[in-house]
Amino acid sequence: MDVCGGLLSLVKVIVGVIRIFQIVIPIGLIIYGTIDLGKAVIASDEKEIKAAQSRLIKRFIYAAAVFFVPLLVTVVMNVVATGGEGDATSWANCWKAANK
Repeated sequence: MDVCGGLLSLVKVIVGVIRIFQIVIPIGLIIYGTIDLGKAVIASDEKEIKAAQSRLIKRFIYAAAVFFVPLLVTVVMNVVATGGEGDATSWANCWKAANK
């Protein structure tokens, strides 16, 4: 029996897209920030180096947020699903089946 009511393939696609974004976006942000910092260092402009460092730190924070937000949402939703009554865990079972 399909735990997602016939939507397992769609949920698998959504999970795949989330995983791709969860990896690709942080890597891109870090690479782009490193390139900016490298350009500033090559230019030897102290003011530009400080600005590039600031942007790089912000991009690290954004990368961490993009990486951990889906994980945080899944954990919170699992806690909420186990606290409910009735068929509240059906979405959790569907999500777990899609992650296999």
